[in-house]
Amino acid sequence: MSFHAESEGLGVMQSLAIDYPDQTFFPVHRLDKITSGLLIVACHADAASKFGKMFEAHQVEKRYLALSSKKPKKKQGTVSGGMQPSRRGQWKLSIGNENMAVTQFFSSAYQGFRLFVVRPLTGKTHQIRVALKSLGSPILGDLRYGGEESDRGYLHAYALHFEWQGEVKRYVCLPTFGAHFSSELAKFVVAQFDESLLKWPSRK
Repeated sequence: MSFHAESEGLGVMQSLAIDYPDQTFFPVHRLDKITSGLLIVACHADAASKFGKMFEAHQVEKRYLALSSKKPKKKQGTVSGGMQPSRRGQWKLSIGNENMAVTQFFSSAYQGFRLFVVRPLTGKTHQIRVALKSLGSPILGDLRYGGEESDRGYLHAYALHFEWQGEVKRYVCLPTFGAHFSSELAKFVVAQFDESLLKWPSRK
């Protein structure tokens, strides 16, 4: 589903408006069409403004899962570079600092695929898709960036962590839709990538 309506159907915001006609919704951030998972939508303009400032200050932690059919150049690390428009609606990394994107990741072999746990430190268009392509591991089902054809794009926003009105909020939603997003994979993620054990580099 697209975030906003397209010619072939409703988008996320339009669907919410239909399901909850008495409520006005304000988008806080968005997911690519191929990406499933957690999304924040505000119910008040003031909340949307506060969330916008939190995202700008990098106070919202996001985690994604991705599958690739190809082995990466390195198992873990950071991908950084300037994001520049490319051909056919794609983006590409440059060595400059303009529109900088920073993406951290861990990966592990899983049932013939490569499983990635990804922590984006910035929120640029197609950031994770471009980062994994640069590692030689385009996302399974992401045909735009050279991924192998599949039943879906295997990118899922599975965790959000932030402080709201003095309370720490943590939401986790492991994927269930897709031939290769199984309950076994969910168990593997929990066992292999415990947040308390992952040594993410500090923000700079």
